[in-house]
Amino acid sequence: MLGLLVIIVISWILLYFIEKKNIEVLGFIPCGKRIIQFVIGLGFIVFINLIRIYIEQILLDVDWKLNTKINYSLIFDSFIYHIRSALTEDLVFRGALLYILISKLGAKRAILISAFFFGIYHVFSYGMTSERIVPIVYVILVTGVTGYVWAYTFYKSKSILLGLGFHLGYNLTMSFFYSSQPYGELIFTELSRTNFTSEWNELYFLLFNGLFPSIMTYIFVKALFHFNTSIVQQQNNNDYENDSN
Repeated sequence: MLGLLVIIVISWILLYFIEKKNIEVLGFIPCGKRIIQFVIGLGFIVFINLIRIYIEQILLDVDWKLNTKINYSLIFDSFIYHIRSALTEDLVFRGALLYILISKLGAKRAILISAFFFGIYHVFSYGMTSERIVPIVYVILVTGVTGYVWAYTFYKSKSILLGLGFHLGYNLTMSFFYSSQPYGELIFTELSRTNFTSEWNELYFLLFNGLFPSIMTYIFVKALFHFNTSIVQQQNNNDYENDSN
């Protein structure tokens, strides 16, 4: 929590002294339509992730077992943990720095820079610095594309909350099904699965598995703002004074 507070303070200082803006330009305070955006983002990515998991189950004949005793207290702890970690990452990669980069460099270059460093960051956070080049490139690609979509979401919505809903929903869904630290397999446990006999088929599946949620999210965000739905009508694209996109 202290680390999150430090990031918020640094974000406020950067915005105030570089852009002469208040931290509110990040759409940081949950109110009105921003809360609706957060809930929609959360619900959408959970739905997409469940589709992806179902496809995985069909292709690899995955046998899931519903846990007989679901620890709801642990699920709540997982929710708190993931919302803190997601908010921390979003403030670093899709907060004040991204806002300033968009203002100075334009949206296209700023979003690409944010996505690239988000991908690089995950190589270190996953402890993969000593891995072979192929897994490292895969992680940078998949998390970089995800970072691009979430940065684009911030740019379009002028709020951190829609992307935070995507981020939290993804991480939380993963903790329901898969083994991970500190929370994993909270609702389901994998009993067995088959393996691909072809390395190419495995590669195609891994690319699909990693990119499908981000591609669907990008399409969703594009549609959401293209049709100017009621939850985004209050946004003003002139917030970035020097945006050249």
